[in-house]
Amino acid sequence: MSVDAQRFDVAIVGGGLVGLTLAAALGQDGFRVAIVEAGEPVTDWPQDSIDLRVYAITRVSQQLFTQLGAWEAMQSRAGPFRDMHVWDAGGSGEIHFDSAEVGEPCLGHIIESRVIETALLDVIATLPGVSRFCPARVQDFADAGDAQQVLLEDGRTLSAGLLVGADGRNSRVRDYASIHAMVSDYGQQALVAVVATEKPHQQTAWQRFLPTGPLAFLPLFDGRSSIVWSATSDKAQRLLQLDDEAFCATLSQAFDHRLGAVLACGERVLFPLHRQHAQQYVAPRIALVGDAAHVIHPLAGQGVNLGLSDVRELAAVLHAAREQQRDIGAFAVLRRYERARKGENLAMMTAMDAFKHLFGSRVAPLRWARNLGLNLVDAAPPVKHQIMRAAMGIQYP
Repeated sequence: MSVDAQRFDVAIVGGGLVGLTLAAALGQDGFRVAIVEAGEPVTDWPQDSIDLRVYAITRVSQQLFTQLGAWEAMQSRAGPFRDMHVWDAGGSGEIHFDSAEVGEPCLGHIIESRVIETALLDVIATLPGVSRFCPARVQDFADAGDAQQVLLEDGRTLSAGLLVGADGRNSRVRDYASIHAMVSDYGQQALVAVVATEKPHQQTAWQRFLPTGPLAFLPLFDGRSSIVWSATSDKAQRLLQLDDEAFCATLSQAFDHRLGAVLACGERVLFPLHRQHAQQYVAPRIALVGDAAHVIHPLAGQGVNLGLSDVRELAAVLHAAREQQRDIGAFAVLRRYERARKGENLAMMTAMDAFKHLFGSRVAPLRWARNLGLNLVDAAPPVKHQIMRAAMGIQYP
């Protein structure tokens, strides 16, 4: 171990939403934490602008932010959605979820990534046990036996009993740990943009399943909507190349004019869609969270919430290990985290894949079955309520 190394309990590589949340949770629990991020996030922006990266934050993720003291700073730019309408372009199937039916004020909130990150940075700034290294680039890692070392390009060395990879789908920490990730290409790209519509969004999340992929309208705090249109790569490229007027007309038609005409559209950006899952989440003194461990299709908006569930579980496991005076980097300790999260994440990934294939199929019997299924579930309140509770992440007696 380098004699000049700065020593911490946990070193987190990746200062995005999931990494910042973990740093805040561990810092508030008394751990000495280092968080390393290459680029400074945007914390100042025109008030009438909207970040293209938005997330559907579930009620249980909201509870986590509340516990960390970050939620209040997010509220003014959090768009609640109280209802959700889902319907199939290939038939008459439709389902409506209403938060009031399960006694909740909303199903979740649509929030910009930069709003969440700024609120978490404000929390971290109050925690003396958290040291943030930003901008800072990782040059290499080294195993020192009783610690993992992070060697930065500026010559500094960080040493920690546990190294956490929160550094996304192309995780260097995962590569360093020699953990293989299974990757499959969905053959789709997601087009995202912010749009204004003729009719108000009614604090409702809307999703229409089209033969080429799902189209979602997510309600923003200012009355506009964030769209996520997942389509085959060829179609997505054609949509990107349309001028604004033609795109708005095409979007209105694809959305079945549920909110009237689409009146205006901001910048459009494409993101390729992949499925990715790490074969292991942990190695001795190493753990993966968020996209470093799993990447899923965005059709249900659960990706970031799965990462935040990783944070809750890993923080709980490390807390329990410290209480039991166990080494927080021990493989046996970290396996508890992996066992708790891997199965749930894999189940969600499998379910999203099944939905994608089911609703993307043009085979007549499958079209008939999925439309019948939507209508049957819509007519069965107990089943529908259970789906809502699972989506919100809140367990009920």
